[in-house]
Amino acid sequence: QVQLVESGGGLVQAGGSLRLSCAASGSTFRSYPMGWFRQAPGKEREFVAAIRWSGGSTYHADYADSAKGRFTISRDNAKNTMYLQMNSLKPEDTAVYYCAADPSWNILRLSGGAHYWGKGTLVTVSS
Repeated sequence: QVQLVESGGGLVQAGGSLRLSCAASGSTFRSYPMGWFRQAPGKEREFVAAIRWSGGSTYHADYADSAKGRFTISRDNAKNTMYLQMNSLKPEDTAVYYCAADPSWNILRLSGGAHYWGKGTLVTVSS
């Protein structure tokens, strides 16, 4: 069983930065691919970024086009925490950001149907 709790959301001006955190519980955290999704008002939930262990101390990260070059996903298995560093924020980044985890990379990344979800943290970017 994995439980996920997001934090770090808030109000920021356009061009600013925020770092979201996702604290995970459960012994299987280290082996699970994890990711960030977001849902803006009136829109469907969309993929933002995901990360999985690819051997040794190497991790593979994948980003939505909207996040490339501005957002960085990372994880600290010693702290059971995943992060999303968001820079150069835009008003269109305003959304509730959700942390997700699933044993399958394909399910997490491609279908968005992850088995485990947090309750979300709100990010508001003012213009």
